[in-house]
Amino acid sequence: MSFGMQSAVPHVLATLDRTHDPARIPLVVRWAREAGLDVSLDLIYGTPGERLADWRTSVEAALEEAPDHVSAYALIVEDGTKLARQIRRGEVAAVDDDLAADMYELADDLLARAGYEWYEVSNWARDPAHRSRHNLGYWRGDDWWGVGPGAHSHVGGVRWWNAKHPAAYAERLVAGVSPAVGRERLDHATRETERVLLSARIREGIEVSSLHAAGRHAVAGLMADGLVDARTALAGRLTLTRRGRLLADAVVRRLLEGAS
Repeated sequence: MSFGMQSAVPHVLATLDRTHDPARIPLVVRWAREAGLDVSLDLIYGTPGERLADWRTSVEAALEEAPDHVSAYALIVEDGTKLARQIRRGEVAAVDDDLAADMYELADDLLARAGYEWYEVSNWARDPAHRSRHNLGYWRGDDWWGVGPGAHSHVGGVRWWNAKHPAAYAERLVAGVSPAVGRERLDHATRETERVLLSARIREGIEVSSLHAAGRHAVAGLMADGLVDARTALAGRLTLTRRGRLLADAVVRRLLEGAS
């Protein structure tokens, strides 16, 4: 069971417009354990006004519960949200990218020290058995069928998505109409871009031989810049260093440059 802990610091939760009490996290974790469930805790870092000490408090609070799995995602401020409007009006500070990078490195240090191993840029597990097979399915480009309002599906290179609003979703079901409101068929170029983008994020990485010529040519520069592990790259597989995880999008751009 995955719990959206987000933070253990009240003022951070308030900025995120989360109303739960962080003091209840140990309670719900205990309930999940008593029900025989494994536990994952989700954290968010880079919230405006969040200090490095606040983030340390949150990570250490999560580790006190000894979860089987931890996710730590950098805050993305979506257009149209209350937080986006507050930042635009200058009511709260914009996200500080350098501080967010420091937070990621701190989390990686604390999690590694506690015995957790990263297997995707934003995810850590105690052992391979506790890696999220659900999320790995997305990162590996597997097929999945999403159920519910706003759910996305991907089967055989076709992607579709359902009506977002629960009422609209329910109305379509009552009328005997598919809840899907949009679809797209992925062409070869799009599928290749997504394969590189997603495979680069996971610990297993990408086979160098599977890249196009320009991508293979970029590997030496990525090694020199400390963005990919030189030993594994020379053995034929591209895996990100911690610096590479912080700059994963830049790595992907360089691997895709010149792709047709």
